[in-house]
Amino acid sequence: MNTDTKPSEAGEFPTLPQAPTLPAPDAQMLRRRKFLNWLCIGVGSVSLASIFWAVVGFMLAPLKSEGKSLWRNVGKVEDFKIGSTTIVKLEDSSTVPWAGYAGQTAAWLRRDGESSFTCFSINCTHLGCPVRWIDTAQLFMCPCHGGVYYQDGSVAAGPPPQPLPQYKVRVRTDSVEVLASPLPIKRGVS
Repeated sequence: MNTDTKPSEAGEFPTLPQAPTLPAPDAQMLRRRKFLNWLCIGVGSVSLASIFWAVVGFMLAPLKSEGKSLWRNVGKVEDFKIGSTTIVKLEDSSTVPWAGYAGQTAAWLRRDGESSFTCFSINCTHLGCPVRWIDTAQLFMCPCHGGVYYQDGSVAAGPPPQPLPQYKVRVRTDSVEVLASPLPIKRGVS
C-alpha cells in the first residue's frame, strides 16, 4: 500500500484505500435511539423541575410562615424610673436553642407613667445600625449615617425612611414584659 502523497511521474496522486462503510441503521436501532433521547429529556426535565420547586419553596417559605411572638420579662416595674429611657436585653423569639449570644437583642424601654411603658427597637430603620439614647438631647441617634429620632420614635433628621418600630409592652404581676417578635420587626406591631 503506497501512502506516498507525492505525484507520480504521470502527475497523478495515488489513490487511497476507501474507508469501510457502516451498515445503515435498522428501524429497531432508530426506535431505541429515539426512545433513549426522549427518556433523557424526560428525566432531565423532572430533575430540573424538582430542583426549581425546592429553590422557590426555600425562598418563599419566610414570607409564608409567620414567626411566633413571645412575651419576654425585662424587669420589675420599680426598676424603671418614670420619664427615663433605658436599654433592656431580651431574647429574640425566632432563635434556635444553640443560637447563644446571637439570639440576644435589645430594646429601648421608657416608663411614661405608673404602669405605662413604651418600647422601641434598637435598630435604625435605615440600615439596621443600633441607635442610642442621648438623655441630654432627648433624642435617639444612629451613629452609622446620622439618623436622628425624637423621643416618640418619629424621624427627626437623616436618612431613616420610617420611625423606630415599637414593641408591645404589658405589666403583669409587677413585672414588665415586652412582646419580642422575630426579626425584622414588622410595622404596626405596637
